[in-house]
This record gives sequence, structure tokens and C-alpha cells, in this order.
Amino acid sequence: MNPLKKLAGQTVIYGLSSVVGRLLNYLLVPLYTRYFLPEEYGIVTELYAYVAFLVVILTYGIETAFFRYSQKVSNKRTVYSTALISLLISSSIFILIIFCSAQPISNWLQYPNNADYVRIFALIIGLDAVSAISFAKLREKNNATRFALIRLLNIFVNIGLNLFFIIYCPYAIEKGLSSADFVNSIYYESYGIGYIFIANLIASIVTFIMLLPEMIKSVWIFEKSLWRKMMIYAFPLLIAGLAGMTNETIDRILLKHLLPQNLNVSAEIGLYGAFYKLSILIVLFIQTFRFAAEPFFFAQEKEKNSRHVYAVVMKFFVIITSFIFLVVTMLYDFIIIFLGNSYHDDRGFVTVSILLAANLFLGIYYNLSVWYKLSEKTKYGAYLSIFGALITVFLNFLLIPVLGFVGSAWATLACYFCMSITSFYLGRRHYRIPYPIQRIFFYLCLTAILFFTSILFNLGTIIKLTFILLFIFIVFILEKPKKAVISSPKLFD
Repeated sequence: MNPLKKLAGQTVIYGLSSVVGRLLNYLLVPLYTRYFLPEEYGIVTELYAYVAFLVVILTYGIETAFFRYSQKVSNKRTVYSTALISLLISSSIFILIIFCSAQPISNWLQYPNNADYVRIFALIIGLDAVSAISFAKLREKNNATRFALIRLLNIFVNIGLNLFFIIYCPYAIEKGLSSADFVNSIYYESYGIGYIFIANLIASIVTFIMLLPEMIKSVWIFEKSLWRKMMIYAFPLLIAGLAGMTNETIDRILLKHLLPQNLNVSAEIGLYGAFYKLSILIVLFIQTFRFAAEPFFFAQEKEKNSRHVYAVVMKFFVIITSFIFLVVTMLYDFIIIFLGNSYHDDRGFVTVSILLAANLFLGIYYNLSVWYKLSEKTKYGAYLSIFGALITVFLNFLLIPVLGFVGSAWATLACYFCMSITSFYLGRRHYRIPYPIQRIFFYLCLTAILFFTSILFNLGTIIKLTFILLFIFIVFILEKPKKAVISSPKLFD
């Protein structure tokens, strides 16, 4: 099969669980922003920022190490069982430690009355970390259908329980429905946002149970020498992951400490978290692409024209993400309706536009990262992520006191832009890929011109839609003739 068609097919199937599922989860945003005030949603945003860091720590880069050593070691089952046992042990220790120190942690977070939140998240993180390697096994085996079904089940359970706790339970009690006695036995109105976390926990438990067949079928062999090699390979990826997560989520943590004290800090964090959700379409595509691309890139490495394939993938990735950027920014007046009225802040459009651009460059960086993974120079991934993290932290400290959460958005864009440029030039030295730079630059410039023109002239919706169609038309004209074989140098003129 044509490698690009294979990647596209895998991306579509993974997208069923990622894009469709996350879009369904996206429908929870208008639910949360209508039932909870910005200051309440700010707590959710902050706690999930911490969770993101801990998930990276608990998986410690072993997924990518699993993909790498599944290609290098003849017995793939041993690679999987070694990774699985490692995660089971580390996750169990983590859950035990957090349970024993839940109250001090909740005090440190300034939520002394909610130590239960800490315990709930400890279980969620532990279960998700163990589940991650089984999901990786499904991806390595190209079992995208089962992967998608389990992910979708997780999402449907989570959404269903959110609707049950947030909408149905109060309604059943208020109307005195026949189920009111049962609801009264499990539902307490004062628990509020806590039911968001409970729904997540139950969904994680269901996912873990669904993945048990993969775990039970494991050979249950822990090969120490293999584990050491995997850890050496994965450790720089862990550092890169932590630095990367700093780039993605540290702003929601720093806002609590750097925003001017005359503001309602929790409400500001809630607004920023809601605006971040509006940039989700690019994030969805990037996540879907990554699920399919990582095993694809490793498998494609052995093919004769692999580097040309990587170059073409990058070009079309930029085209798609640029298109998504235009759709969201041009139709922002309609998209903002998804949020409750309390979240219709004038800073929304600027923040969302900046975050969309930031995530576009994040996606470019993920494409570029193939060079250090395939050349086994993963230390550069750590260096690049640390470089980005330093930019993020420095600019957040500099800009948040002046610009508020808009400063966080600018810091995110600066971080990913600098990481992409630096990674590109390092890649040219260590693992040169013939990217069609002029064509990619043209599409980025075209997107910027259409975007700024619509702002400067305050154009109406019809003209903005015309701009989107113009972008599609130009792409069609430029890419239609390129039907040569993938190895043809003409593809990269």
C-alpha cells in the first residue's frame, strides 16, 4: 500500500476515537460553562494541569521506547511484558504514596477541604499510566479498530456520567421522579465539580478493564537488561515530556501566582481554560496524527524513500492545520456561542487566535521530532523541550503581570515557534529530510495574510467564508498536478 494512504487510513481510524470522541467531550465545555462559574471551572483547569504533568512522569517515555524496541527485538511480547510490569509497579507505588499524603497535598494546593480530589486523581493517573502501554501495543500491532472502540467507550462513559451527575440528578430531585430516592443516596449537590472527577475515574476503570485481555495475554517476563536499555532510551524522552508539558500547561499553574491580586484569579484561570478549549480543533488533529504517525515513522524508516515520505507528510500537515486555523478564526463569532455567557470576554478572540497559531507550530515540531527519534539522539528532544520550557516560564513571569492570561498565550506561541525553528536546523545537521520549505512557507504566509486582512478590514462572514474557499482553491491548484510516485524529486521542488 502507498505509505501515505496507509498513514491516512490509520489516522482516520484513530481519529474516530480521538476527533469524534474529543468533539463529544468538547460538548461538555458548554455544559461546564453554563452550570459552573468561571472560578469553579478554574479549579478544574488547574487540577488537570497538574494531572498532565504526573501522567508524563508515570509513563516516563516508555511508550516510545516500546515502539523502538519492538522494531529491534525479535520477541515483541517480552518488550511489552517488561514495559507493562514496570508500569504496574511504579503506578502502584505512586498511588500508595499519594493516598498516604493526600491531606498535606490538598493543603498545599489551597483546597484543604478536598483531599478526596487528590485521591481520585491518584487512581486516575495510575490506571491511565498502566493502560497507556496496552494502547501502545494496539497501535504497534496496527489494531486501530480495537484502539478506537476502547477509547470511544471511555469517552461515552465519561460524558454519560457527566450528564447524569450534572443535569439528571438535580433534575430528578427537583421534579421528584421515581428515581429520586436512588439519586439522593449517591448525589450531593454541594459536591459540585467533584462529580467531573468521579466521572473521569469511573471511565478510567472501565478502560482498564477493557484492556485486561492485552495484559493477561502477556508472557509476564521482566527482562532486566532490556528494561535498562529501554530506560536509557526513554529517559531523555521523559525529560522532554516534562519540559513539553511545562510548555503546554504550566501557564494554568503560574496564573494562580502571577496574576494581579485585585483580579478574581480562579475566574481568570477558568476563562483561560475555556478559551484554550476553543483551540481544540488543531489540538485534535495533532493528537490524532501523533497516534498514527509515531509507529508509522518507525516502520517506514526501513523503506528506501522514507525521508521523502516524511517530507510530504509535513507539507500536507501544514496545509490541514492552516485550514483549521482559518476556519476557527474566521468563524469565531459562531464558535464562541459554545461557551456560556459568563465566558464571552473581549479577550477571547485574541487569546484563541494566538493559541491556534501556537498549536500549529507545535504540530510542526512534532513532525520535525522524527529526526532525533529515528537517529536515536533522543537527548536532543530533551534539550529542545527544556529550551522551550525556559522560554515559556520566562515569558509567563514577564507577561502575565502585564497582559494577564493573554500573556500566557503569547508565551506559548513564542515557545513552539522557537522550538520548531531550532529543531529544523538541528535536524538538517543530524538527519536531513528534504522538506519543501518554500511551499510550506508559502502556505503559512497565505494563512497569515488572509487572517490579518480579515481583522484589519473587519470583514463580514461571507467574505471570511470566501477566504476559506480561496485557501482551498489555491491548495487544490498547487497540489493537484503532484501525482508522481512518492520518490520523485519533483514533489519537493
